[in-house]
Amino acid sequence: MSITSNTELLGMQQVSEAVGRILKEMREYAKPGITTSELDEYGGQLMETSGLRSAPKLTYGFPGYTCISVNNEVAHGIPGSRVLQEGDLVNIDVSGELNGFWADNGGSFVLGQDFHVHEPLVNASRQILHKAISQIRGGVKIADIGKLIETEAKRSGYRVIRNLVGHGVGRSLHEEPKEIPNFYDKYNRGRFRKNSVVAIETFISTRASYAYSKGDGWTLVTTDGSFVAQHEHTIIVTDGVPVILTAANGI
Repeated sequence: MSITSNTELLGMQQVSEAVGRILKEMREYAKPGITTSELDEYGGQLMETSGLRSAPKLTYGFPGYTCISVNNEVAHGIPGSRVLQEGDLVNIDVSGELNGFWADNGGSFVLGQDFHVHEPLVNASRQILHKAISQIRGGVKIADIGKLIETEAKRSGYRVIRNLVGHGVGRSLHEEPKEIPNFYDKYNRGRFRKNSVVAIETFISTRASYAYSKGDGWTLVTTDGSFVAQHEHTIIVTDGVPVILTAANGI
């Protein structure tokens, strides 16, 4: 969507603050020994208190309030009986609707002590996201931001997942531009538009370039033992530095 009034700006600020805060509180609640279902239920309680409705439930009938992916799970992990362990690489993706406005954010983190040395990957994903966001302006080519993300990933010794992308957001979960890739796509001739709302996300991988279906209809995984870190913010594109609407998530 494009922001055309103070009412729309306020609506996006409110929903984005809510999803950002819920993501932050879910990360703080996560601890070894709880199941991903327990963590998701906590997120659902926070949503209910905030008046927020789960975007994946509303849009796709997803079997959870949030997507929780662990270790080699890249995205769209279904909350369930899996017990979180010290040192797990965990990703929580929180998206929701409030008063007709939608926002999306997510982030990977290491649970407790970093036994498996995932922290460099997590840090790279976060830093690359912020570098990419800092370069977005009205008129900038979407492909150039993908090139930046891919180049920075390679410089850090990583790759990007090529079949997961950022997207427009605002009046629904996925809007134009439908694809904001993590890599340079010479055929993508789109440009960022001033006042538009987009969800920018990184998928930084230790080795794999694609994510594949786990077979449960939702979860995407790597098949070669690779690990992936993802971070995502909903932003407003301006003529200068973008406005990060989901800053409450602390990423």
